[in-house]
Amino acid sequence: MTDLEARLEAIVRADPDLMTVLEGVRAEGVNDWLIFSGAVYQSVWNHLTGRPPGHGVKDFDVGYFDDDYGWDAEDAVIRRVAARFEEPLKSRVEVRNQRRVSEWFPQKFGQDWPPVAETAEALTRFVAPAFAVGVRLEADDRLTVAAPFGLDDVFAMVIRPNPTRPIAADWDRVIEKLVARWPELKVEQGG
Repeated sequence: MTDLEARLEAIVRADPDLMTVLEGVRAEGVNDWLIFSGAVYQSVWNHLTGRPPGHGVKDFDVGYFDDDYGWDAEDAVIRRVAARFEEPLKSRVEVRNQRRVSEWFPQKFGQDWPPVAETAEALTRFVAPAFAVGVRLEADDRLTVAAPFGLDDVFAMVIRPNPTRPIAADWDRVIEKLVARWPELKVEQGG
């Protein structure tokens, strides 16, 4: 485990809502799952800026992978996980089969999204390296960290476009919202 992974683990474990969601998803036995995106990187930013856990975190994105990627199968997992939580967390946990994303992403966002072979592979396609961080609470309480671009950008509070994909169509809107909540962010426009 690297120093940044150890720091991330301490931050995650100190966030009560994030830990509740990690424990709940783990209890459901979802296949190849990670909690990723805002719930993770924004927890780091809150810690670094002295904001309370949960500041600015609108949801908990749970990705999982299953070759049965029909809507009915995904909906069953969404409902099963949702039943694990009470409000206000229940409506903030968003579960998606990463194998199924390729079915709707091009129509919704106008960009290609070939199928992935595992949940962690989806992180390589996120719009910014800082966003591409996922965590999973294992059965033995270890925390697995998936971060294909590393954790440097997250801890440096740097947002830059993912160098391996086109800039997202809504890049400016995403950045504007984040900078409004964390004005300390450093935005780099180039890859």
